Amino acid sequence: MDIAKRFPENPLLRPKDLLASASNLEVICLLNPGVFKHNGKIYLLVRVAENVSPQAGKLFIPMRSEADLLEIMELKLDDPFLINTDPRVINYKGLDYLTTISYLRLFSSTDGVNFSPEKLELHGRGAAERFGIEDCRVSKIQDIYYLTYTAVSDNGVAVGLRITKDWKAFTSHGLIFPPHNKDVALFEEKINGKFYALHRPTSKNLGGNYIWLAESPDAIHWGNHQCIVKNRPGHWDSERVGAGAAPIKTEKGWLEIYHGANESHRYCLGAVLLDLQNPSIVLARTEEPIMEPKESYELSGFFGSVVFTNGHIVNGDELMIYYGAADEFICGAKFSIEEIMTKLTWFA
Repeated sequence: MDIAKRFPENPLLRPKDLLASASNLEVICLLNPGVFKHNGKIYLLVRVAENVSPQAGKLFIPMRSEADLLEIMELKLDDPFLINTDPRVINYKGLDYLTTISYLRLFSSTDGVNFSPEKLELHGRGAAERFGIEDCRVSKIQDIYYLTYTAVSDNGVAVGLRITKDWKAFTSHGLIFPPHNKDVALFEEKINGKFYALHRPTSKNLGGNYIWLAESPDAIHWGNHQCIVKNRPGHWDSERVGAGAAPIKTEKGWLEIYHGANESHRYCLGAVLLDLQNPSIVLARTEEPIMEPKESYELSGFFGSVVFTNGHIVNGDELMIYYGAADEFICGAKFSIEEIMTKLTWFA
């Protein structure tokens, strides 16, 4: 049931289109942009993942030092303490490390298709962001942009918050959700005087990779956590689910585009509808994905068979989604919100 109308220009951005942030690094992949409008332009806040150029028999692990400087750990591929079975994460002497370091880079466009780089780069800072920052969602509430992103370190995967009004000056509020958590999307208006957010805590033992709801008086301190969307055994989203961008307000409820993956790590997009006044109530959900990896640039890349979004633009009935394809390319697709609504299965 793939109802996406992919941009014929896809991929919009490729790793080869970018220069790395340092002379000793290269861009490995581009992933999962946050999306927003500002001063008449469409902006993508793209996750850029980099590493040292490969050398025979060696593996390099980039990270930031306590002084926020880039440092590189060099390993030999035949090291008996190295477990190197996943292109994204390695284990060395019992500790996990990322094979790339990510930061956020800004791109702008007047037509939503052709994007040019801006000067802005946001890098990880401090111990909680030592392995980089990833997958930023951008929510505009009144005149403030809220940037919620994944902060990665040897202490785990958490969620950081930075805010801005002009995209020049930023205020950091540190971690707003501790490890292990990610996929935080803020609703773009208050409900009954409170901020609301979707998030995805993870347990390696009890529980699973589910979408939760939280509320806050100030978008910094969060409580009243409730699990609202779970994975479904035997379905396309059987292994994990997570929120995309900010929920879209419709007459019938808050429409959330989410990602789901199965045991084979195949990522697709689906939708859920939440009650307008009490978003902990799930009104409806798609049985089949509204978008699944099928194009060559979605099936083959750094990590294949992936479509993943955390950013979109709404223009009336048109939903323009920007997404990461195969964990390597930035692409775009259009949907009809009305058509998505017809694919929902309503709960009694």
